[in-house]
Amino acid sequence: MLYLDHAATTPVRPQVLEAMMPYLTRWFGNPSSHHTVGEAAAEALADARARVAQVLGMRAGDIVFTSGGTEADNLAVKGIAVAAMLQRGARHVVTTPIEHEAVLESVEHLARVHGFEVTMIPVDGNARVDPDIVATALRDDTALVSVGYANNEVGTVQDVAAIAAVTRGRGIPLHVDAVQAAGWLPLAGTGADALSLAGHKLGAPKGTGLLAVRGRIPLEPLLHGGGQERGRRSGTEDVAGAVGLATALELAESERQADAAAVAAVRDAFVARVLAAVPSARLTGDPVHRLPASASFTFAGTSGEAVLLELERRGVVSSSGSACAAGSDEPSHVLLAMGVAPEVAQTAVRFTLPHGLREPLDAVADAVAASVAAVQSGT
Repeated sequence: MLYLDHAATTPVRPQVLEAMMPYLTRWFGNPSSHHTVGEAAAEALADARARVAQVLGMRAGDIVFTSGGTEADNLAVKGIAVAAMLQRGARHVVTTPIEHEAVLESVEHLARVHGFEVTMIPVDGNARVDPDIVATALRDDTALVSVGYANNEVGTVQDVAAIAAVTRGRGIPLHVDAVQAAGWLPLAGTGADALSLAGHKLGAPKGTGLLAVRGRIPLEPLLHGGGQERGRRSGTEDVAGAVGLATALELAESERQADAAAVAAVRDAFVARVLAAVPSARLTGDPVHRLPASASFTFAGTSGEAVLLELERRGVVSSSGSACAAGSDEPSHVLLAMGVAPEVAQTAVRFTLPHGLREPLDAVADAVAASVAAVQSGT
């Protein structure tokens, strides 16, 4: 079976497991405990924090370890916005309709519970955000702008540096969901004031993540208790998870440039072969500004779920979009925001490739063509 759903999750790297093991066994202590075992855990946690900060071009004190990308997004959106509301009465947020559900639901919570106004920046047919339109949306009472670095469904990459220049000029914090970008795109120098990551997209375990938030940005915590993470996220830290995340992030960053170029070449050949073999196939997302590992299509006249079942019968595992929306009968909110008709959006299939891939995917493209033909013919 060939697994091509790496945007949903990735296998844990052996080096990551090896790095984590001492903190699951011998040095299992609580990092808040003042004895030898606890102090060893605290040292490992501090080291992981510093290593992550180095990759992100931030300070160690900016790193807040979380239970994953969803918590990191919630902490960024709700934490920064509510702090701005409490400090200066700001009740306006700016985002886009193609964000991950963790961002969109957090924004909806701000509107419903705290009375925030929300401005949704439209995207073009390739899911790109225009920084000039972001600029026109900013107000004196804007608490936060939240824009994803790379879309998890269609792979489109945003010019977050240009958006950051706009928000910085107005003194408004910018949160960037970089969950899908990590390991494929540069994370330092984006200009983001807050940046979310999830370990399981990088070869670290599920349940690991972080929010990097610059120290000057006020942040209201979501979790209250013992005051860990400098009071920004209470709860006993997962030391082994932090070590694993730091190790995975360092490995991905060290391989990033060479790996991205090589995987993009495989992806481009795969896309070309699918488009040539399947007349109804349409590539979704920006053809140039996209993640190296992302290839997403619609196949008019089919059901995306039916194509996926046919592909799995032929030994290929992929997905119809975000794993967080799996099982939903609704068409992708991302494709709808791009102007794709609902009946076409429901034919979407996404292939997300692994790090280290060098072999061509000709056999997969052939399997796609056969699967689409089988669904269209009803056989």
